[in-house]
Amino acid sequence: MSDRPRPEHAPDAGGSGGGKETGRRVIAWLKANPPPGPFRPEFWRSPLRGPWLTSVFGLALLIGIPLVAITGLLSYAAYDPRLPANDTTPERGLLGFYFFGWPTEPVWLYRLTQGVHVILGLTLVPILLAKLWSVIPKLFLWPPARTVAEMLERASLVLLVGGAVFEFVTGILNIQLFYVFPFSFYPAHLYGAWIFLGAFLAHVAFKLPKMVRTLRSRSIREELRIGLDGTRPEPHDPDGLVPVSPAAPTISRRGVLGFAGGASLMMFGLSVGQTMDGPLRRTALLAPHGREYGPGPNDFQVNKTAAAMGVNPAETGDGWRLELAGPRAAPLRFSRAELLAMPSHTYALPIACVEGWSTVQRWTGVRLADLAVLAGARPGRDGVFVESLENGAFSKASLNAGQVADLRSLLALRVNGADLSLDHGFPARIIVPNAPGVHNTKWVRSLSFRPMST
Repeated sequence: MSDRPRPEHAPDAGGSGGGKETGRRVIAWLKANPPPGPFRPEFWRSPLRGPWLTSVFGLALLIGIPLVAITGLLSYAAYDPRLPANDTTPERGLLGFYFFGWPTEPVWLYRLTQGVHVILGLTLVPILLAKLWSVIPKLFLWPPARTVAEMLERASLVLLVGGAVFEFVTGILNIQLFYVFPFSFYPAHLYGAWIFLGAFLAHVAFKLPKMVRTLRSRSIREELRIGLDGTRPEPHDPDGLVPVSPAAPTISRRGVLGFAGGASLMMFGLSVGQTMDGPLRRTALLAPHGREYGPGPNDFQVNKTAAAMGVNPAETGDGWRLELAGPRAAPLRFSRAELLAMPSHTYALPIACVEGWSTVQRWTGVRLADLAVLAGARPGRDGVFVESLENGAFSKASLNAGQVADLRSLLALRVNGADLSLDHGFPARIIVPNAPGVHNTKWVRSLSFRPMST
């Protein structure tokens, strides 16, 4: 045996108390000897932190996050992922379950859901950061876990915080088309959402009773009347949020709530205009890709330009032909002049993108239902497979039978009384009520009508 002396305060792993006693000694020693810095309770000194302030931020997130999650999942459903070429997450397994084909009514539904998803998500960013600030001492508790229950709670916190940061960061980068991450956004965002939602639900189940009790312990109206001079630390709590040696306050809880709420209102005000037409659109300073879009009647959002999508202008000139195929007729080809000579229809319809922006424009073109009849298809029973001249991820898409049958669904040739610009899809594009923007395919090359089940 070694004759080296054991450190004076180290736990004796071979004590006579058995495994449980040894475990208690180890935990006691670790608790008495934390690493320096944030692992020591006295490091955290803000007198504002405590269960009540955390619960106020938690309540706001408890209301907002489910709305963001539901609208995000509805957006995925709007892609009709069971139709050919529509599935952006082919390995989703049970995570991509949907039981309905995406409808064309009401025409504003996708505009609403994506506006809520993106704008509410941006609005919640300051609240999320404030909530993380309020609980950051919990991330440095020492020892990390003393019981199995604590170990499970800590694991759920890692998934909760990591999932929230991942979803918000990748979502914000996506609305700016700033893909600096080395993976596909769509599957990663979907899988991350389910991981985060699982941790979120577990956290709510575990913390909701305490949150309710804490919120009832003091009136928010009374708290908002208390200024800096009256700001005091909350009563001690066993979770370690209240500092053991608080510093003098430099801001009141009213100030913190006002700062977080004001930042959220600012985020809302700088982004909500992208879902509105008219003067308020100019207030959307956080709108993706800027606020100047095009000349004259084509002055509305361009998500991706023809150049960015590899569209060769030579392919969109006089030699362009629309290829039309169906289940019971020989393939047909039409020039743009021949399409313009067909019966045309004009409808004011919104176009909305997964990135949150939307707009209503007046579209003129040939009904998809009429083209389906020309191709020998059956409107209401056959869908359509659309192919584009572009080289992007959404160069192909499928529309379900209900979308084809809707008389407002168009192969659009003009917008607001003028020819489509090249960046808006010239010589022809799809416009379908309530469809995601990427399914309103630009630079259409061919339409193939065929039976499709959803």
